[in-house]
Amino acid sequence: MPRSNPAAPAAGRGEAPCRGERTRGIVAVAGAALLAAASAHAADPAPEEIEEGVSIYEDFCAMCHGRDLINPGGLALDLRKFPKGDFERFRNSVLNGKGGMPAWRDKLSDEDIALLWAYIGSSSAN
Repeated sequence: MPRSNPAAPAAGRGEAPCRGERTRGIVAVAGAALLAAASAHAADPAPEEIEEGVSIYEDFCAMCHGRDLINPGGLALDLRKFPKGDFERFRNSVLNGKGGMPAWRDKLSDEDIALLWAYIGSSSAN
């Protein structure tokens, strides 16, 4: 049987929830937000979003990943083969870098990354 703290008020009617309950509530809200973001990225992007993604790609990605997502044979990942369902992996790689790829955290916003994803996802071979 777990020990109780006699100095702590009992969780009853009209009293603030204990720390564990607040934490579970925060985790539930954060989980719902992540689920909503993931489903937003799963939807087909609008043509305008893809066009904006192309522009961002040309400015930041094409020199290594190739024009029109066609890798010129270098060490950079062929983004046409990136799994469509893995936005979080993509976002993490763009923000933090990976292997020889620089981190773009200070250059690209979350909106920019979502637009890049719209373009790359629309062009994936998967």
